[in-house]
Amino acid sequence: MASVIPLKEEKLLDVKIGELPSWILTQDFTPKGIAGAFQRGYYQYYNKYVSVKKGSFAGLSTVLAAYMLFNYCCSYKEFEHEWPRKYH
Repeated sequence: MASVIPLKEEKLLDVKIGELPSWILTQDFTPKGIAGAFQRGYYQYYNKYVSVKKGSFAGLSTVLAAYMLFNYCCSYKEFEHEWPRKYH
């Protein structure tokens, strides 16, 4: 017999579309809950890419790509004015 997991403890990818609104309502949206979610995400990333026996460039490249995308989004307005135009 399969064990039944409470809706609050299910991961987002395991939730069915019909259960999504009730799953969202069971989540903790207090500042402490949001900080805990970021902390869990950080530890999952750290354990998967950084703290491994045989590391690769994947973890570092992910951080660098996110950093580059963030900086590009922040300075998009400045880049927009420097693009060459056909007609001025």
